[in-house]
Amino acid sequence: MGEMKLIFLDIDGTLTPAGSNVPPESALKAIRAAQAKGHKVFLCTGRNLAMLAPVLEYGFDGLIGSAGGYVQVGDEVIFDLPMEDGIFHDLLDALHDSGVFCTIEGRDATFGDEDLGSFLEGAGGGNSEIERWRKALAADLGIRPMKEYDGCPIYKIVFMCSEAWQLDKAKAIGEKDYAFVCQKVEAHSCLNGELINRAFDKGRGILRICEYLGVGVEDTYGFGDSMNDLEMIDTVGYSVAMANGDPTIKEHSDLVCPSVEEDGLAFAFHELGLD
Repeated sequence: MGEMKLIFLDIDGTLTPAGSNVPPESALKAIRAAQAKGHKVFLCTGRNLAMLAPVLEYGFDGLIGSAGGYVQVGDEVIFDLPMEDGIFHDLLDALHDSGVFCTIEGRDATFGDEDLGSFLEGAGGGNSEIERWRKALAADLGIRPMKEYDGCPIYKIVFMCSEAWQLDKAKAIGEKDYAFVCQKVEAHSCLNGELINRAFDKGRGILRICEYLGVGVEDTYGFGDSMNDLEMIDTVGYSVAMANGDPTIKEHSDLVCPSVEEDGLAFAFHELGLD
């Protein structure tokens, strides 16, 4: 058996079809084969703990959740950094004042503006994040109405709006400390994205796990498809983009594999000798 490798997998659009909690059987088989070889496989996702929990049941070695804000190896939490309460409220108010639709993610709960569902109805497809929220709302996967927000610590604000200017007020308040990670859906003139603390990202989550386990970053592999995977793709020793992914992610990756629906993960694991 060779050196232990650390493998990091985005969920939506990479491990599972967007918005789904069920990986293809081929992907699960490849992951189990990699683990049997002594490699460790981690989820590396923008989802919070509550939204990634259904996928965790497939047997992973740890996770990077909330886009790097919450990191766990086995049962050990090694990093946990929610938003500071004051700035969170200021940013949320600024977004709401500009007519931006928001969901806010705690560790164990997600709260969404009540009219988000009708906004998504008209937004159309073509983006894994929008698709995830549409399905999560449709299936009621625990996104509770914003009015039920109980004051729990929040890690991330997810936003959707029609025009870029709608983010200006929030950017004026928070852009120094928070990155506005945007994806524009051209066909539907819709902006969606995430507001993420600059103190962490998926890439730094990977470095934290490497340090904790004493594994060099050259022995890491990362799989992703959207712009919130960029730091992961740029950090790992070997990067893989899904064929269904963002063009920028593909440009930054060492390998482009078939889409999640075409057993891309299994293909890449085999190609790279991980299974």
